[in-house]
Amino acid sequence: MTNPALLVMDVQQAITERVPDPGFTPRLARAVAAARAAGLPVVYLVLGFRPGHPEAKSSPSFSALPDGTFVEGDPGAAIHPDVAPRPGESIVTKKRVSAFAGSDLDLVLRGGGIDHLVLTGLATSGVVLSTLRQAADLDYRLTVLADGCGDADPEIHRVLTEKVFPRQADVTTIDAWISGLA
Repeated sequence: MTNPALLVMDVQQAITERVPDPGFTPRLARAVAAARAAGLPVVYLVLGFRPGHPEAKSSPSFSALPDGTFVEGDPGAAIHPDVAPRPGESIVTKKRVSAFAGSDLDLVLRGGGIDHLVLTGLATSGVVLSTLRQAADLDYRLTVLADGCGDADPEIHRVLTEKVFPRQADVTTIDAWISGLA
């Protein structure tokens, strides 16, 4: 028996605007609704920095971000309204690509007795890949909702979800996962 949580990672306005699939957030909203209906915790991971991005200065990936992006009050940093958190749901701010890097995610999960992560988010080759690898090393059981993830490169998404992720996670679809909750 496992104690799962659904992780919704980097589904922020500035990131979802770059997703060419208009069905992505409505599809993900179904997964969020199903998790809630089944009594599973939904944990949101967001990229966030202090004004001036002092924690990003040494990062090749994030040091070039314009000042004011992904800080409190930036509309682009807001979680997409299709999957917006409800009061009481955890929102964890991370400082790097992995959901664990620069965040208290592991404490939030272990505090809730969570040992099984159901991963969704943007991008498959970014937060999903990095989080999956680190979570596996931390001994979490893992499920990836392949159509609850997206990437700018469909071929990278395909290779990761069909060839790489199955080595450490169960990979399924939102519909199959939802039917398994019943």
